[in-house]
Amino acid sequence: MTARPAAQQWTAAEFEQLLVDLNPRVAVFDCDGTLWSGDAGYGFMAWSLEQGLVSRTTADWIDDRYRAYRAGHVSESAMCGEMVQMYAGLRDEELRHAAARYFDLLIRPRIFPELFSAIEKLRAAGTEIWAVSSTNKWVIAEGVRDFGIPPERVLAAEVRVKSGVITDELVDVPTGEGKAAALKRIGLPHPDAVFGNSIHDLAMLEMARHAFPVNPSPALLEAAARHGWGYFRPGTADPMRAAVEGEGPLL
Repeated sequence: MTARPAAQQWTAAEFEQLLVDLNPRVAVFDCDGTLWSGDAGYGFMAWSLEQGLVSRTTADWIDDRYRAYRAGHVSESAMCGEMVQMYAGLRDEELRHAAARYFDLLIRPRIFPELFSAIEKLRAAGTEIWAVSSTNKWVIAEGVRDFGIPPERVLAAEVRVKSGVITDELVDVPTGEGKAAALKRIGLPHPDAVFGNSIHDLAMLEMARHAFPVNPSPALLEAAARHGWGYFRPGTADPMRAAVEGEGPLL
């Protein structure tokens, strides 16, 4: 049996030139692992528990649920949803401030400079930029503010807010096929360019006119080879970390 050729790794210069040549009208970006390293969704959950933002009962419940998820007894979609529903009863303004503090302290230093620069150039060229993530919208909206992406172009795990108070009523949990479904709902069935790092991004990468795996996990790297896609690994990315975290929740 002939071995399938490995996916081509683009240099930073090649990656940038591909974007310049494509000049996409619409570009869609995953966030955790793609725009910055690490899992901001799980990180915010753990940080908010340490900060005492939720009750001890809620903390114990979500810890049990996360352990069950890691053991394969809770689905990806259910876990991502529950990691937003856990804040029901709190004020939306409180969570937005907490997300801003968390991102500033722990995630902003992990932003990939090459991706920041790429989005800056795309925006300058008039590209419409969207962010799609199964991490909660409080963290993602705060994080992509640095990239000039407005909250109305963020599709992330979200619950309904009524009179300023967070409810447990899910609005959306874009993960896996759900990311592609969310894009279709807003009228983007075939974005010009999609960027993602994990197998949970595969569905939306496959619907793109041009797929750009960034810092790919092992499973996505294998899929990239099957599809004949190249990929880009930012200079500050840790391939070993991608191998460990790439298929976890919220990526």
